[in-house]
Amino acid sequence: MEFKGIIFDYGGTLDTVGCHWGKMIWHAYERNNVPVSEGMFREAYVFAERKLGANFIIQPDYSFYKTLEIKLTLEFEYLSTKGFLSATGFSLVSMKNAVLTDLYEDVKKHTAHSREVLLKLKDKYPLVLVSNFYGNISVVLNEFGFDNLFVGIVESAVVNVRKPDPAIFQLGVTALNMTPEDVVVVGDSYAKDIVPAHSIGCKTVWIQGEGWTNEVHPVSIADVIIQDIAQLLQVDK
Repeated sequence: MEFKGIIFDYGGTLDTVGCHWGKMIWHAYERNNVPVSEGMFREAYVFAERKLGANFIIQPDYSFYKTLEIKLTLEFEYLSTKGFLSATGFSLVSMKNAVLTDLYEDVKKHTAHSREVLLKLKDKYPLVLVSNFYGNISVVLNEFGFDNLFVGIVESAVVNVRKPDPAIFQLGVTALNMTPEDVVVVGDSYAKDIVPAHSIGCKTVWIQGEGWTNEVHPVSIADVIIQDIAQLLQVDK
């Protein structure tokens, strides 16, 4: 597969290496014995995501750690208010903090792995980031050592376009100063990354990890399917 530039998704791609963020958080709940069912957690997760998306809660200078702490606080408050979680006060905070620490350490590991791959790719190709994020992606990139790796950043909260709108990927192509045919898009979401990027003529690499649902795509339009971001170094050869 020939290409001249690469567009990367961020959440679920560079920070979890293919695992949907909902599943990432749920597994941290499991590891820390939070006494709720996955169904209860899913309710809380969707509530928190919608609240963060509809309100300007996350500020441009917030770190990822702070962003994650706010997200988990919303989830645990929802679980407590709904009566799904009997813990209150100090016990509730302690449980949330255990999940927070667990997740943050996991993300540091995954981002370090992704950074190693991107450093190698950066020597050969210009890289652009296209992400649905809260307006603080630059701070988050610096937090995990991704600063100076991208020639352009297209963030939904800044450009007022969100995936799966193909227009956000066109902005990424424009940032590369290339045509879509010369660009490959790398992402974890089939519906939000692969389909819209393909629709404008980009090549696509789908990092197929653990999704939010069990949806199966028997016929994939992705040009390449990988399970680990390091496999990009083989695609590149």
